[in-house]
Amino acid sequence: MPHFDKSLVWFRRDLRSTDHAALYYALSQSRQVWCAFVFDTDILDALKQQGVRRDRRIDFILDSVAELDAALRAAGGGLIVLHDAAARAIPALAAELGVQAVFANADYEPDAVARDRAVAQTLQDDAILFLSCKDQVIFEKDEVLTQSARPFSVFTPYKNAWMAKLAAAGGDFYLKAYPVDKYHASLARPPAQLHRAPPKLEQLGFEKSNLHELKIPTGMSGADALLDDFLSRIGAYGSARDYPAVKGPSYLSVHLRFGTVSIRSLARTAMQAMHSGHGGAGAATWLSELTWRDFYFMILHHHPRVAGQAFKPEYDAIKWEDDQQAQADFAAWCEGRTGYPLVDAAMLQINQTGYMHNRLRMVVASFLTKDLGIDWRWGEKYFAIHLNDFDLSANNGGWQWAASSGCDAQPYFRIFNPVTQSEKFDPDGKFIRRYLPQLARLPAKRIHAPWTATPEELRQAGVALDDNYPRPIVDHAQARARTLERYAVVKKADKGEPPEDD
Repeated sequence: MPHFDKSLVWFRRDLRSTDHAALYYALSQSRQVWCAFVFDTDILDALKQQGVRRDRRIDFILDSVAELDAALRAAGGGLIVLHDAAARAIPALAAELGVQAVFANADYEPDAVARDRAVAQTLQDDAILFLSCKDQVIFEKDEVLTQSARPFSVFTPYKNAWMAKLAAAGGDFYLKAYPVDKYHASLARPPAQLHRAPPKLEQLGFEKSNLHELKIPTGMSGADALLDDFLSRIGAYGSARDYPAVKGPSYLSVHLRFGTVSIRSLARTAMQAMHSGHGGAGAATWLSELTWRDFYFMILHHHPRVAGQAFKPEYDAIKWEDDQQAQADFAAWCEGRTGYPLVDAAMLQINQTGYMHNRLRMVVASFLTKDLGIDWRWGEKYFAIHLNDFDLSANNGGWQWAASSGCDAQPYFRIFNPVTQSEKFDPDGKFIRRYLPQLARLPAKRIHAPWTATPEELRQAGVALDDNYPRPIVDHAQARARTLERYAVVKKADKGEPPEDD
């Protein structure tokens, strides 16, 4: 017998109809199940207050919600789509439908935790249960701990324990898909008074972005297509992923962010590739990258202060540049006119596409914090607005890693040299030429540092420094020296001798 007569599934960052924890538990425990998604005005209004009018993520969600609705309708249900403050809309909808329970997949970000706590309390006042399910991670919260039952703060031992827990359960126990299809009969059509088309972009207060011009695949079908493509080259992932001009990554990060693909299916695919002989080391590296997601979610759960403060408290004593020059330098960094081609090309990539290659995220973050001496939180906020795949835990973890203030971060004296990184990871300048066409005719040996070219080389390439491309806004060697002085307040925390630039 079902536990509930009527239930509601609240979709959030899990826009798929298969292998979905909350949907599975609701359908298997209820006679009737409605499904809903809310375009949350609390989130959308915050974006608009920051001046955002075009956001590829909104277009991505609209497309993905439409595909999810179609899939649910084909299975006998449908999606109730609302445009309201979710903390108010979900309890009101639950009361209108007369449900006994609301199922949702857990969200670990502080604002989401507070929202869910408020929703649960309102529902409880109406004698409705709020049931939270683990879905967007393999292991959450306290599931992977040290032998002394404490949370990890270093990734490698965490990964070893993560893998050991997976193996101890038989390898695929935690990776099994939730068999939603078996319980489709419990899906309920949206009531007539709630049967309305999803809001249009303009109704949400946004303008059309260039998502479709960029041909970024959306929805469950888009995730499937990207995964199929990636599997044909997963074996090369370990080496190819570092080179921004090479098709190395899976490009699934935005799909993981909005849940159009299940993390279990990806981890299971990686494990199968590792053990089948197809993919080998590349699949193992990819699984390690997926494990980082769990790691950062775990860190955010146990240390919510990292959303605004350094994981290592002593790093909050660092004095960052914040004068008028810093403001000008930050603007140059944002707009891709620092005079360092790899940095500028990377920033143009995120500005034009909402995507930035992972190697380049490290390069530009190191440049902002350790060449320009600017607070990592400025960069973190910029990425939060511009990245299609923005995820608070991973974004925060990445920025604190670069600033050396986070858990398992690079030591403070490790400072990326933007020219060396360019020569190593974009040796022919192919990526630079894509985003900085004014440098396209420079020879490979000069494109990484145009200011070293001779006047004749610049003339032949059509490059005019200070005209169509800027000179460096900072001297890297001098900036490195200043960074070592700036970080002197944390020397005791990061022991070691400053090595050469990376």
